[in-house]
Amino acid sequence: MAGLATAFGSGAMTNTIAEIEKADLILATGTNTTENHPVISSLVKRVVTLRGAKLIVVDPREIDLVKFAEVWLRQRPGTDVAWINGLINVIVSEGLQDQAFIDQRTENFEALKKILPDYTPDQVEKITGIPAQDLIKAARLYARAESAAIIYAMGITQHVNGTDNVKALANLAMAAGQVGRPSTGVNPLRGQNNVQGACDMGGLPNVFPGYQVVTDPAIRQKFEEAWGTGLSDRVGLTVIEIMDAVHDGRVKGLFILGENPMLSDPDANHVEKALEKCHFLVVQDIFLTETARLAHVVLPAACFAEKEGTFTNTERRVSRVRRAVDPPGRARPDLDILVDLLRRLGVEQKARTPQGVMEEIAALTPSYGGISYGRLKGDGLHWPCPHKNHPGTPILHQDRFSRGRGLFSPVIHQEPPEKPSKKYPFTLTTGRLLYQYHTGTMTRRCEGLEFLAPACLAEVNPADALKLGLAEGDPVLLSSRRGQIVAQAKITERVPPETVFVPFHYAEAVANKLTMAAPLDPASKIPGYKVCAVNLEKIKAAG
Repeated sequence: MAGLATAFGSGAMTNTIAEIEKADLILATGTNTTENHPVISSLVKRVVTLRGAKLIVVDPREIDLVKFAEVWLRQRPGTDVAWINGLINVIVSEGLQDQAFIDQRTENFEALKKILPDYTPDQVEKITGIPAQDLIKAARLYARAESAAIIYAMGITQHVNGTDNVKALANLAMAAGQVGRPSTGVNPLRGQNNVQGACDMGGLPNVFPGYQVVTDPAIRQKFEEAWGTGLSDRVGLTVIEIMDAVHDGRVKGLFILGENPMLSDPDANHVEKALEKCHFLVVQDIFLTETARLAHVVLPAACFAEKEGTFTNTERRVSRVRRAVDPPGRARPDLDILVDLLRRLGVEQKARTPQGVMEEIAALTPSYGGISYGRLKGDGLHWPCPHKNHPGTPILHQDRFSRGRGLFSPVIHQEPPEKPSKKYPFTLTTGRLLYQYHTGTMTRRCEGLEFLAPACLAEVNPADALKLGLAEGDPVLLSSRRGQIVAQAKITERVPPETVFVPFHYAEAVANKLTMAAPLDPASKIPGYKVCAVNLEKIKAAG
């Protein structure tokens, strides 16, 4: 994401998944890895149990990985910058930083040091609730490890200061010299199979493929000549901004591909009103989703097993995808649909086949310059792969950072924009379950998975349940300043007191009716999915 751009380039994993199994220490934060990335979690558990590696888990919930952890730091939701700065404070005050790496490979370290006195272990305990001695132990383990890898996910990024959270993790890795070597680095675990590829291919409002900015005239001219059409120099809108623009009438039409914002976007009631106002809504998807039901036109698309192409996964590995079966009915591969639409709009595409598109990508995108179908016959290639004889780059920043020297970015703790109050005394955090996926478009059509996780369960601490007179399975009303839902109570110590966890898979209990669409992270434009204030009450039986 954008938060790593100052030092780490595109925000992709700096290292590979396989390297996790060879690390001496893993710091996992903002990732319920066993449920969201079960294959990667198996490597984490294996390296701990078989090789004796140390694991630090930082999470408000007692996730499954806590059972394998040497240290569990249970922070108050929304206080990540504070505990990360606290780790750096301990590392620097005890002289555990890698000064040679800092001097030779980075800049602006002195500016970072100036903010550290505000993040002593005692002060961090007051902000986050993490015991000072646990913070000190974690800092020593991380800094002294021969190789320490940070893994994180949307529990770090989906905050209004998510960019600062990622910058802070980059600061931590550089301060300890835990980057640019095997089994180290800062490694975001992408939430879906081709999120990295979508970003690489320009699925962001400010860049063309390969993170080439739309505001650069030379870059824009290159793509105009290749695509045979004029291109705008204006930076576009992000998803949240688009919904606001539709609601306000500034955007009249939407073309949504493979997204279900009716469940996945924050402040879902606002999203529904915006989509209902939309003058012309087109949805391209494999099922008639909640969003597709509002569309004026639905374009039936082929799923991953019904088309050719490539995916770029969380470790920057580009892999071939081969069609296993034909699309059903009138469903068509996305590329065929898009080429036909462009033709009707007067733009003839030179690249009309998946292989042709890959060739065009290599010609226009320097980091993919050496990637071709012929070279993807085996296990794929990691970008950057700039020319046809290049072996790919499994580990980033081995000799230098993409900007030259890694830039330390001092960031300070900011409280979440919405705090608990008398009317809304609980903190809500959201996430996924092992047996359902994202908005349930696919998994909720699977009988076995639906049997295992058929209903939306709101996790409530036993102390809060006692105060509210709640028993396991009781229906509860969750309400925020934006909306309300009904769920079933799950009484568990996995969540701390005064905190509620709700998964967002369920159309009958849309968790994102409760979450906030504003304010946004000023850099990434991500809203604060993970922290908002709610009320929780037991629903009394009729009569």
